[in-house]
Amino acid sequence: MLTVIIGILFFNLQVYAEVINNKPAPDFNLLAEDGKSYSLSDYKGKFVVLEWLNHGCPFVKKHYESSNMQNLQKKYTKRGVKWLSIISSAPGKQGHSTQVQALANKNQHKSFADHILLDATGKVGKMYDAKTTPHMYIINKKGLLVYQGAIDSIPSTDQSDISKAKNY
Repeated sequence: MLTVIIGILFFNLQVYAEVINNKPAPDFNLLAEDGKSYSLSDYKGKFVVLEWLNHGCPFVKKHYESSNMQNLQKKYTKRGVKWLSIISSAPGKQGHSTQVQALANKNQHKSFADHILLDATGKVGKMYDAKTTPHMYIINKKGLLVYQGAIDSIPSTDQSDISKAKNY
């Protein structure tokens, strides 16, 4: 009985391990909008932005309808940063996307993300403790997580707040 309890606790710690700044970012492998699978380790030696994405979220709409997110994507991907948008919505839930839908949304929203990664089981979202959208993570060239949190300093759905906010 004790072995089972310890095993369950260990499993839960592994799946829901806290990601900590200045520690290695957990690796993962997910299917993308282009039908290929990508791992975080594919981008070793590069800065990587992970953006949790749900186009039904009013906060995401604020940043995409204003082109704020796309402008950030374009600015940083031109500098060699790899930008991975991750959709962790389960089938039947708001924001869920198939590969075909993710590609269509990428084109419709004129995203400059390198890839839209599909995490329908939520495993990677849980691994990173991503609970909101857009939830942003920055990983440095050494593979260390250096930022996790909001996109900016004003948590509102009002597009006029973007120019007043401090971009994190």
